[in-house]
Amino acid sequence: MRNAIFLAALLTVSAFAQTPKGNKPKLPNEQWEMLFNGKDLTNWAPVGKEKWTVENGVIHGIAITKDYGYLQTVKKYKDFHLALRFRCVGDGNSGVFFHTAFKGDTADVSQGLQFEIDPTINHHTGGIYGDGRQWIVWPSPENEYVLRQQDWNEYLLIVEGNHYIARLNGVVVVDFTDPNPKSFDGTIALQLHSGGAGNMEFKDIYIRDLTVR
Repeated sequence: MRNAIFLAALLTVSAFAQTPKGNKPKLPNEQWEMLFNGKDLTNWAPVGKEKWTVENGVIHGIAITKDYGYLQTVKKYKDFHLALRFRCVGDGNSGVFFHTAFKGDTADVSQGLQFEIDPTINHHTGGIYGDGRQWIVWPSPENEYVLRQQDWNEYLLIVEGNHYIARLNGVVVVDFTDPNPKSFDGTIALQLHSGGAGNMEFKDIYIRDLTVR
């Protein structure tokens, strides 16, 4: 039942979203593409030394050093809608980066913002952080309690130009227009936090690519 509700939500968002200029309009159920095939890490590339595996349709991110680790898309995206499910394992801290780039072959982020994921209440899951500006926006206080601790959470993330929306478990926790954007194109990257924390699980990852180049 939960899968049916999740997919229905995707179709609802698609039905009201604009079709990129120059593209032939598609039906709502044709606009979403599977970004994670549930079997392996095709279309994804690890950054750093942390461990990323796939088991039973779930991406497992396992921190094995004290550094940050990322799993980024091979493709770059400007504008998109991204839907996924995540679960924090233990004290797992994470984030979903967008417009991301790294310094050479290192796990040092040179550009990009992240939609925060943190299992601790009042640590701003759904908030936006990065691009050298630290916190850009936090959820309102009442939306700090939407996260399901030690359980699966549904994330719908929208990036259209400098307009960013995070919907967590059906609740819009952030709807923000950035007055000073610094990055506009790059990969999408799942994060494992530094310090040996950050064991995470991700599944059911779908994207609606609105990028016009």
